[in-house]
Amino acid sequence: MGKLGKKSASAERDSSGAAAGRRKDRSGDRPAGKERALRVEIVVREQRLRLWRGDTVLFCCAISTSKSGLGSEPGSHRTPTGRFRVAEKHGHGAQLGTIFRSREPAGRWQADSRVVADDLITSRLLWLEGMESHNANTYQRYIYLHGTNQEHLLGRPHSHGCVRLANDAVITLFDLVPEGTEVRID
Repeated sequence: MGKLGKKSASAERDSSGAAAGRRKDRSGDRPAGKERALRVEIVVREQRLRLWRGDTVLFCCAISTSKSGLGSEPGSHRTPTGRFRVAEKHGHGAQLGTIFRSREPAGRWQADSRVVADDLITSRLLWLEGMESHNANTYQRYIYLHGTNQEHLLGRPHSHGCVRLANDAVITLFDLVPEGTEVRID
């Protein structure tokens, strides 16, 4: 489950949830980061996603990257690295647990259902586009940030190339970031 709140990078590392108060920029006239663009950081070695505005973490959650490792080769089922942007968002207004096939609603998964081996794309998806030559095929590889029916596997690599999030976390992220938001996977 994600944590939502405004925290400095050091506060995010040092506490387990209490949000720091509003910080002022050097001019003291407005909250820091107000004009700064949002960016998503995915740290593979930590299996964590953080949403930043300037030096403030707005949201943090566990994720799952590829069990096959990192890479951009077509058909490799690996998670690509580098700079990306959110090219498209799908699932606005869908119920938690909605299953997507070809980015269209195709049923509903419920958390109290039995665990199935299928790697379902659930609740929301944010389709990534690579911004560097080595990951330029990301969009054509259908690499998403998406909800999963396998939330019990978050925190360790287990996906087929996409970045999995808990269903409530992907809904929160979806609601916070517009298309075009920068994403970094390292």
